Formats: sequence, C-alpha cells, structure tokens
Amino acid sequence: MLYQMVIAVLLVVFAANLILNLRSLRRPDSNSKIAEPAPLISVLIPARNEEENIETCLKSLQKQDYLNFEILVLDDNSTDSTAELVEGMAAKDERIRLIKGEPLPEGWAGKPFACCQLAEKARGSWLLFVDADTTHAPYMLRSTLALALELKPSLLSGFPRQMAESLPEKIAMPLMYFVIMSWLPLWWLQRSKEPRPSLAIGQFLLFPREEYWRIGGHMAVKDRILEDIWLGVETVRHGGRHIAVDLSAVFYCRMYRNVGAMWEGFVKFIYSVTALSPAALVGLLAAGFVFYLAPFYWLWNGYLSTAAPTDWRFIAVFQVAMIIFMRWLVDNHFRQSLISTFLHPLGFSFLFAVGLYGGWREVVGLGVRWKERLYGETSGVK
Repeated sequence: MLYQMVIAVLLVVFAANLILNLRSLRRPDSNSKIAEPAPLISVLIPARNEEENIETCLKSLQKQDYLNFEILVLDDNSTDSTAELVEGMAAKDERIRLIKGEPLPEGWAGKPFACCQLAEKARGSWLLFVDADTTHAPYMLRSTLALALELKPSLLSGFPRQMAESLPEKIAMPLMYFVIMSWLPLWWLQRSKEPRPSLAIGQFLLFPREEYWRIGGHMAVKDRILEDIWLGVETVRHGGRHIAVDLSAVFYCRMYRNVGAMWEGFVKFIYSVTALSPAALVGLLAAGFVFYLAPFYWLWNGYLSTAAPTDWRFIAVFQVAMIIFMRWLVDNHFRQSLISTFLHPLGFSFLFAVGLYGGWREVVGLGVRWKERLYGETSGVK
C-alpha cells in the first residue's frame, strides 16, 4: 500500500513538472520581423543516403520568406542518388551548394565529421544545422532567428513536430517527448541567466558563428554518437547559454520510416547512455518500468484478483489515469496521434525492450550500427 501511494505522489510531481515545461517553452512567432541588414544564415545539412528525403527538405527551404541565406549540403559518401539530386537542384538555385564529403577519419563519428566540414565551408554569421529528413514552414528561418536574437543564446535548439505515418511510428515516437517533458525540469534550467544544462536536439541546432567556434564546434564532440547532447554540454561548459524551444509549428521531421529503422535509432541512443554509465541506464529502465509501465500491470492484476484490496485498486486507477492525462497533454501539445496516448503500455514496452537490447550490445561489445557504419570499442566512438 505504501509503495502504491509513493508512486501515485511522484506521478503527481512528474505531472506538475510536465505542465510547467509545456507552459514555459517559447515558440517562434510567425509575425516576427528582422531588422535590416538581415544577417546571413548558413543552413547546413549532412546527408548520407537521403534520396528519399533530401528533395522535400530543400524545396521547403527554397520557399523561405527570409531572403539572406545559403544552403550547404554535404554528401557523406552516399551510395544512393543523394548527390545527383542535390546537384540537380543546385544547378537551378545558386543558394544551394553541394559539398563532397571526405572519408571518415579514425576516431570520428559520421555526423560530427560531416557537420564539421559544413561549418568550415559556411559563410554565414549564423549556423543552422538541420537533418535531411526535415521540412520547414515558409517563415521558419525568419521566426527562429528573431527568437534567437531576442533570447541571445549560444545555442538554440528545440522540439520539432515528429511526423508519423505508420502505426508503429504513431505508437512509439511520441514517447520521446513524454519522457523528456515529465522528467527534465526545463522550466527551471532555462529561466536562469546563469549557464545551466538544457536539451539539444540534433535535428535543429542554431549557433551564432562565433559561439560555435568558441566552444570548439563539432571537433569538441567528434567521438560522440549523441553529438547533439554533448554540444549542449560543451556550450554550458564554456559558459554559454543553451535554450530549447517549441518548434512544432515551423519545423517537421520524420525520423524513421519503418520499425527496423526506429529500433536501430532508439538502440543508438541507449547504447550511448550505457557506454557512458551502465548504472544510469539501469536506473532509467527501472524508473521507466516502475512509473510508466507497472501501474498498468497492477491495475490489470487488481481487477482480476478478488483478493486485491479495494483501496489498492483505486490507487492503481489513479496512477493509470495520471499517466494517460500526462500523455494526452504532451501528445496534444506537439500534435501527435492520440493512438499513442491510449496504447501507452504497448509503446513503452517497445521502448523498454530497446533499452534492454541496446544495453546488452554495449555490455558484450557488439557495438551499434548507424547509417551503415558500425561503431564499437575499437572505433573510439561512444
């Protein structure tokens, strides 16, 4: 009984944190204006085997109502038609430039090396790193730059709208934001004028040029699979201010197109957490199970077992209701499918299984595969 009460109270605490986070997140304003002369923004896109996405991404950037920008795409040794597609668009639009990526050096993860090459070629006073599987509202550049000029961060990142088409995507993908919003106190971390850690999401990283190079750029995180998280860490370590905002109205991303890709992407994250701290992974998995999965089991068990105390059943109902309520708040805010809300146990079971598998791969030294590259202990990448 005491255990159930403690879980119920902590779920209320998580819900309060989640609500504060959602209320505190700033959003780009579609009516914002930039004073002249407008600074040059370099939009930097690392692309490896992105023939399915790259044209859609570039076409949405071509429609921007902000005029002073360039687009640099780095072909990271693709084996598909990514380079040819970009070349074709660049021939018709002088704002687009294709860069041929160099072979991956030892000790570098693929994306940091691609981004480092892009930054060295960029001419803009603002550097915006975006992924090739993103699309953008016509006022994205103008509104996000206006917000950055107002907030004056060393790094502006944020939460895009995660697009999902298949049923597995709709069930599993919204869980990422739910876990972040319920556990991470962004509302407290970001209101301080003193540098504090926040959350960097690699799909969108906007730096003032001088701040990017001051913290060491991607060179500082060259051996990190989760280079975005570590760029946030480096920003704070060098005394910079790092802010995450709500980009769901201006910036959209479809990260994975099938269950296999989604599994591989989640395993990459879990593997990196395990490589840094196996204890942290164990703690996260245990907390996730206790708070977000076990209450559904207790509810099921309580109503099937006639021996279960009535008070205990009511507490289990309350716990599940709190979880569903929190899921609804987050999914509604970021315009995610409510299928995920009501199939929460199924989606979280998938996430839990990924956690166990990713941790096991790191423990036994199998490494992790991403973008057709295998990173293991001998690669020096973690």
